[in-house]
Amino acid sequence: MHIKEVNPHFDDFLFDWEQKFQFLVGGYGSSKSYHVALKLILKLLSEKQTALVVREVYDTRRDSTFSLLEEIINELVLDHKIRCVSSPMQIRFPNGSKIIFKAMDKPQKLKSIHNVSLIWLEECSEIKYEGFKELLGRLRHPSLRLHMILSTNPVGEDNWTFLHFFKDDRNKRLVLDDQDLYAKRTVIVKETFYHHSTADDNLFLPARYIEQLEEMKEYDPDLHRIAREGRFGVNGKRVLPQFEEWSHEAVMNAVKSIRKPIERVGMDFGFEDSYNAVVRMQNTRKMYVLYDDFGAIALQNIESMRLNLLVDAESGESFDYTSSIDSSTYNKIKLSYENKKSGKREIYIAQDSRTINEWGVLQFFETIQEGVNGKAKADALLSLYNQKSRKLSVKRAFGAPRVRAGSSLGVGLYLGDITVANYMVVETAKHTFNESDHYMDLRLIGGEFIA
Repeated sequence: MHIKEVNPHFDDFLFDWEQKFQFLVGGYGSSKSYHVALKLILKLLSEKQTALVVREVYDTRRDSTFSLLEEIINELVLDHKIRCVSSPMQIRFPNGSKIIFKAMDKPQKLKSIHNVSLIWLEECSEIKYEGFKELLGRLRHPSLRLHMILSTNPVGEDNWTFLHFFKDDRNKRLVLDDQDLYAKRTVIVKETFYHHSTADDNLFLPARYIEQLEEMKEYDPDLHRIAREGRFGVNGKRVLPQFEEWSHEAVMNAVKSIRKPIERVGMDFGFEDSYNAVVRMQNTRKMYVLYDDFGAIALQNIESMRLNLLVDAESGESFDYTSSIDSSTYNKIKLSYENKKSGKREIYIAQDSRTINEWGVLQFFETIQEGVNGKAKADALLSLYNQKSRKLSVKRAFGAPRVRAGSSLGVGLYLGDITVANYMVVETAKHTFNESDHYMDLRLIGGEFIA
């Protein structure tokens, strides 16, 4: 086995197995996941054990934890002894140790797990609290000591990881003041070893990467706190906690008084995506983004989230583009309103004869409520749907931490039936950090693109 140089801040962590729980929190590029993976390999080489590696989403395992462990095994020149098996996804050691990979979105798969003495919860803040408690029940072995390692970027103070391992003011429960951890860097409280890290602790990162994280302070203080400082906190301006409780009648009266109500809501929940987003379009054809900003809800006009970044043929490894009229394409909009006062049905139609001649009639029908401007809504829907449904995905583009769902990027690509040279909206963004490498997978909408 080759000698492996590690970051000094992780020296003690690599060989410390005294506490049952080991909680690692840190900023982007701090190398916490790398050293957890290395720690697992060293432990399983020295002692026969079965380790379970868990993420929230099943489909992300191969490109994250499995890939990282395989990379370290190759770096240590142990690939001739340790087998990385893709089906079923396992890593098998010569002494009988093995690492198995599961995900919490397929909980039925956990029922077959037995005699697991070591569990790693990667990005544990994305795992639900109920899932964490379920895994505690799966951590059992008749003779070996039990260990659970949890690693994460910090999120909001309302996330279960903070409430469970630090403090829960509502229930007057204090385990550890997170400020003490930031000051001391490592802390032990009963059966939990705490470890805090930032990009400064990773001696292998290029200076430009750290400068990029530092720049976040100017345009996104909350993301800077998370990515650069590696600290929990309260994020941005909260929207949902400001809701008031009204009666149904009061809500309906308020809705009816809206001159131009919201027409469409499209929501993306992504466990691997940097941000979840709700995109809303009104009759004014303006778009707004309601997004989960690391545990807090923020609302912004989409025009304010435009970034000076370009996606072109040189910036991504691969592109996936499809064009179709089979879904989300309509060239005739028909809206119906039952007027109870007059006893008559009112019909509003908007259509495009040019595309009807080209594609045939593709009709969208909907019943509208009182107070809705039927003509304005029909025109807005025709403008939105009277085009081909185009989808664009970009794989392994050069990473930029400020790209999130809801951001707008410049796109310059020839895609077969059209050439795109305008701003596109990021519907989902998956960021992958691996030592000094940072890339992202994007799904784009906007302009002529419809998700």
